[in-house]
Amino acid sequence: MNPDDDHIASALDAVREQIATAARRCGRQAGDVSLLAVSKTKPAAAIRIAHRHGQRCFGESYVQEALAKQQELAGLDIEWHFIGPIQSNKTRDIAAHFDWVHSVERGKIATRLNAQRPVGMPPLNVLLQINVSGESTKSGVAPADARALAHEIALLPSLRLRGLMTVPAPCDDPVAQREPFRQLRELMADLNADGLVLDTLSMGMTHDLDAAVAEGATIVRVGTAIFGVR
Repeated sequence: MNPDDDHIASALDAVREQIATAARRCGRQAGDVSLLAVSKTKPAAAIRIAHRHGQRCFGESYVQEALAKQQELAGLDIEWHFIGPIQSNKTRDIAAHFDWVHSVERGKIATRLNAQRPVGMPPLNVLLQINVSGESTKSGVAPADARALAHEIALLPSLRLRGLMTVPAPCDDPVAQREPFRQLRELMADLNADGLVLDTLSMGMTHDLDAAVAEGATIVRVGTAIFGVR
């Protein structure tokens, strides 16, 4: 089935308005929050439509799928974000073909990304994935271990540590949704007080976007509300 141009365009408008409304509600500017369109499992044609309607940042989780899309969409001014778990045998491709990585959780992976970032490219923007909810099935470093890893990554010259990312446990209560995002915001504040210079909180998806924006998200990752269910 071919992607529907009108559907994607109207969905993008709706998500942008939701972000703007959520920002205004808590005294923030809509421009404080960037929309990352999560395009994993979606065809390059859907990305092309979203790009035509002003979307520039796209999130992918599967390296080979992403590389094929990048080749098909070569020439478009797209900022590519890798948001999935990182296997050691995929770091070379990630380092060479992405602008941002949201899912760094181990020093070994950071070291490999640093070593494999091609000479001449700007530093790779990276986020430290934090397992705020402590779920055994979720990726991410424990908050208590974040400080040491953040300082380790900050020393790597081909990486630029920008901030933190989390995928909290699903929750339908709008008030309870805010708690893990508050913890991530406070953790970034603590790391900045410790001498780091972090400016990015990647948190909030289709179902909890409002809560994330209220707690300081600077990037929200939205797929379903734009492209439909996978």
